[in-house]
Amino acid sequence: MSVQKNLPPEEQLNLIKEGTVELIEEQELLEKLKRGRPLRVKAGFDPTAPDLHLGHTVLLQKLRQFQKLGHEVYFVIGDFTAMIGDPTGRSETRPPLNKEEVLENAKTYEHQVFKVLDPERTSIVFNSTWLSNLGTEGIIRLAGKYTVARMLEREDFSKRFKEGTSIYIHEFLYPLLQGYDSVFLKADVELGGTDQKFNLLVGRDLQRSYGQEPQVCITLPLLVGLDGVRKMSKSYGNYVGITEDPSQMFGKIMSISDELMWEYYMLLTDYSKGEIERIKRELHPMQAKKQLAHYIVSRYHSGEDADRALEFFERTFSQKEFPEDASIIEVPKGYTRKAYELLFELGIEASKNSARRVIEGGGLKIDGIKVQDPNEDIKVDKELRLQVGKKRFYRLVPH
Repeated sequence: MSVQKNLPPEEQLNLIKEGTVELIEEQELLEKLKRGRPLRVKAGFDPTAPDLHLGHTVLLQKLRQFQKLGHEVYFVIGDFTAMIGDPTGRSETRPPLNKEEVLENAKTYEHQVFKVLDPERTSIVFNSTWLSNLGTEGIIRLAGKYTVARMLEREDFSKRFKEGTSIYIHEFLYPLLQGYDSVFLKADVELGGTDQKFNLLVGRDLQRSYGQEPQVCITLPLLVGLDGVRKMSKSYGNYVGITEDPSQMFGKIMSISDELMWEYYMLLTDYSKGEIERIKRELHPMQAKKQLAHYIVSRYHSGEDADRALEFFERTFSQKEFPEDASIIEVPKGYTRKAYELLFELGIEASKNSARRVIEGGGLKIDGIKVQDPNEDIKVDKELRLQVGKKRFYRLVPH
């Protein structure tokens, strides 16, 4: 990993802000960066399931960015807090896991995080190390630093209280214990999803109570799953696991919408905003999506696995049910037209209006990928396989 630790604080801040939702407080972070020492950057993960998916890696990507800027990452495995169960976003009490389940899941996390993070700049810590030693007296003292009124400001607790749904005392302990992680580690920065904002702010408050400088809180977007609607989650079945078979991973990425693809580029890759804009300008969306899928498979497997997955996808999906005797249309190499113009000019559709209707109705596929925008530029620099409707097939061959 190339380290950019000599960047001026202002440049570091601009890089850190990319892709974030909130940064509390920006001026505080700038002051910390100006001190010139590596910051202690923390993120917690409760091992409630055995494998990480791409949704988890949004935080990992940002942690990796901090590492490239020369800072230290504390990857907190919440083996203690997982036995309580995070109530965030829940309309009812989350069932806690037993110790054996938690430890088994935690083993896989230790291995998987280094597919993104730099081992030399990562400390993997288990919060049972310090939370188990708090004891009854320590937990009572900790609970005495926060009020029930403050807890009920939290949206999910407030909603359950108004609806008369039970809230158990141990659920109030969860944000306090997560906040105490920050106290114990003397965290300078904590990262979390937008749904974790309350818990992160509790960490700031507790650090003040213990006489520490409060951490900066950074929230990041929740990655939308393959369905394009809900956040990525195993329970919704819309996830991509980072240990999945390379070909399956590649195919899942190719199934997302063109619009969602750019969000994945921003949240799951090391490309800068400028580089992503260049890809938007220069690549056909289908090629951009293949590049994204290849990038992700390479990161979590290898470049060779990604090459094979691309070949498998093009052979199995792009060319699926495509007749070898399809009509051949020769065009000059580099021939570029908008999708609807291409169908009209090559005589595939009788008018530009009918070409537009076909595309808007989902009737045009190029190399197995549906073209969604009639105004999308199609460039023929290699053979393209067109399917129009269910029964019309064409091979566009550059010469």
